[in-house]
Amino acid sequence: MKEKGDLGLKEELVDRLIIEPSTRFINNSSASGIVLFSSAFLAILLANSPWSDTYHAIWKYQFSIGFDQYVISKDLHHWINDGLMAVFFFVVGLELKREIIGGELSDIRSAILPIGAAIGGMIFPALIYLAFNREGSGADGWGIPMATDIAFSLGVLYLLGDRVPVSLKVFLTALAIADDLGAVLVIAFFYSSNIDFINLGIGVLFLAVLWIANGIGVRNTIFYALVGIVGLWLAFLMSGVHATIAAVLAAFAIPAKTKVKESYFADHMEYLVDRFKKADPNNVRTITKEQLNVLQDIRSYSKKAITPLQRLEDNMHPLVAFFIMPIFAFSNAGVTLSNDFFMQLVSPVALGIMVGLLLGKVVGVVGVSELMMRFSSVQLPKGMNKLHLWGTGFLAAIGFTMSLFIAGLAFHQELLIQESKLGILMASLVASLAGYLLIKKAGHKESQKVSDDTVIHS
Repeated sequence: MKEKGDLGLKEELVDRLIIEPSTRFINNSSASGIVLFSSAFLAILLANSPWSDTYHAIWKYQFSIGFDQYVISKDLHHWINDGLMAVFFFVVGLELKREIIGGELSDIRSAILPIGAAIGGMIFPALIYLAFNREGSGADGWGIPMATDIAFSLGVLYLLGDRVPVSLKVFLTALAIADDLGAVLVIAFFYSSNIDFINLGIGVLFLAVLWIANGIGVRNTIFYALVGIVGLWLAFLMSGVHATIAAVLAAFAIPAKTKVKESYFADHMEYLVDRFKKADPNNVRTITKEQLNVLQDIRSYSKKAITPLQRLEDNMHPLVAFFIMPIFAFSNAGVTLSNDFFMQLVSPVALGIMVGLLLGKVVGVVGVSELMMRFSSVQLPKGMNKLHLWGTGFLAAIGFTMSLFIAGLAFHQELLIQESKLGILMASLVASLAGYLLIKKAGHKESQKVSDDTVIHS
């Protein structure tokens, strides 16, 4: 008995000291932002250390996949941006589909304001950037300041804790998701080149297979992974259309229906739990065959009650948030600060990005929202005030991951890439601080208002 008690105590300590804190950290919305920022900071440190040459050389390491004459050869940096980031965009696609079907973008009446703000927050930054870069190779970077980093912006927001109304979190989430959709379209139409229509046609055929499988009720995620990666992703990669678009299209083909209805699931669970209670225990650590069969039925029906789309999104979120995005940031944010640092910082590319994000995003988000509220019936969500809106505008100006990604597509000259990274990092840092401070101040004002109202009514 003592041995069993000691074992139970050890298991409880492992759960309390290791498993539960790890789970809370992974599920904490601000944790991924912290890891992302730490990865970028480490990259900048290494890029300006005695190991700078080694850091930059790692990403140029070449390796290939394929067989015979069908071989794709790229350096590590491209495999991260075209391969790992395709997984990131796949999860973005899952999130977009879920939000359109039953989330913040499903009701056009509540989604119209954040969607309008997102559109304004994409158009104004692009126009401002082009004002700084009207011609030349720098003009190709107009899509860089259009993007919002949803993980980083929500991470900053969640650092404020209870000071933030739920309506603001919902508003920013809807805005960032609409922004992601816009970024995907920009990449598809403007940052894909030299289209090979044969491979593109093959990719479309694989996409049709995915949609047909969805229509006839195929729910095996391994099937969708094989057809989506081996077929659709590779075909798009070789077609000239950026492979991340294939990831989003594949995500939209994932089934979003449960296999059993909620009412039937609830009734059947009650029946199975009752069977488990009535099963004779064997009074040892292992369970009986009957108990095992009941638990397997519970697991099977629980799986059928979750849509493949939501199951994939939930399972892949930690992989993307704590592995893929930090690796991307670590490989892309390493800016070596040279003697020309200030010259690069005031270059047309860097200035276009910084002013585009810090002015264009804020003016676009706040300005379009104000116009929509003045000339239509839409209003700010309950709990939000004008200061919250300004803070949201700055949080939307955190481009970071998405901006770095588009910069890699827009530029091939090392100097332009360097200038764009400086602009993105500086703007994202300023936007993070400004958004945090404004929303914190707005929270203090709301608390003071509630306190004053309480005193008056008492």
